[in-house]
Amino acid sequence: MASTAIPRLTSPLPIKGAARRIHVTINEVDFDMAVEDRTLLVHFLRDVLGLTGTHIGCDTTHCGACTVLLDGKPVKSCTVLAVQVDGRKIRTVEGLETGGKLHPVQDGFAAEHGLQCGFCTPGMMMTAVALLAKNPNPSEDEIRRAISGNLCRCTGYMNIVKAIQHAAKTQGGKS
Repeated sequence: MASTAIPRLTSPLPIKGAARRIHVTINEVDFDMAVEDRTLLVHFLRDVLGLTGTHIGCDTTHCGACTVLLDGKPVKSCTVLAVQVDGRKIRTVEGLETGGKLHPVQDGFAAEHGLQCGFCTPGMMMTAVALLAKNPNPSEDEIRRAISGNLCRCTGYMNIVKAIQHAAKTQGGKS
């Protein structure tokens, strides 16, 4: 449900450098606030807004734990400046569940044991959501290609693939 009022928040972190005002919609909630020019999106989400489901793994774009959807496309939020999302829409893992009901991808990860330690899971889920929005019936190879930018050091990927296939079936695909 979209918010009609724009929260006027001040950053809990002191702004030390040049700052700009941005307007961004995150998980269907509008925000209008000042951010320091050098603030990475991942730090804006976690440290300023408290959306800690977006994980910081490597800060070098290799692991994908910080993947969010920017205008529906998966991006690694450790490579995007917060000022670059001005006027755009972001969806984080916290925005998947709606009305107390898990998103089919979340349900798939639970049903198929698509996680172990869970650290990579938010990034994997956001990548899966983007894949299924583009291709509701991906092959195993297409799933593996889509998640190739997300590293998991625990599972061996088999159950992650099964989780995404489960989500595709739940959403109406036949993966």
